[in-house]
Amino acid sequence: MLKIYCEERNFSALAGAFDGEVTADCNLAAEVVLVDREEICRLNREMRGVDAVTDVLSFPSLDGIKGKKLQKKAFPADMDEEGNLFLGSIAICTKRAEEQAEEYGHGYERELNYLLTHGLFHLLGYDHMNDTDKAEMRAREERVMNKLGLTR
Repeated sequence: MLKIYCEERNFSALAGAFDGEVTADCNLAAEVVLVDREEICRLNREMRGVDAVTDVLSFPSLDGIKGKKLQKKAFPADMDEEGNLFLGSIAICTKRAEEQAEEYGHGYERELNYLLTHGLFHLLGYDHMNDTDKAEMRAREERVMNKLGLTR
């Protein structure tokens, strides 16, 4: 089970849609913050050296976990106070989500949930640096979005 910590919104439906996407012997957790353009630009500049607004940034806590069964005994220092294995943090720029929803011709809810799904897969070790990895990540993202009924 995945727990998504977000002060601004409830993402429990998305957390449920991740059932079956990762194997673990414990509950998992991720933090999500919704930010404005200035904050995402600051984070992007300070963390990646890119002085530009972006839509989503992921900050994984665990390395080398893609496709592996997650076991709490392997990550004792990464357990949160509730006994969940903490995957990392995600920042989403709500203004970029609004703009992209309009650009792509779908709703804000779909875009926001897609960006969070994308960020969560980054926390789980997936990436899109080459065509093979990109295709794998996109297929997983689409599967989660379909579970939510938020198709293109």
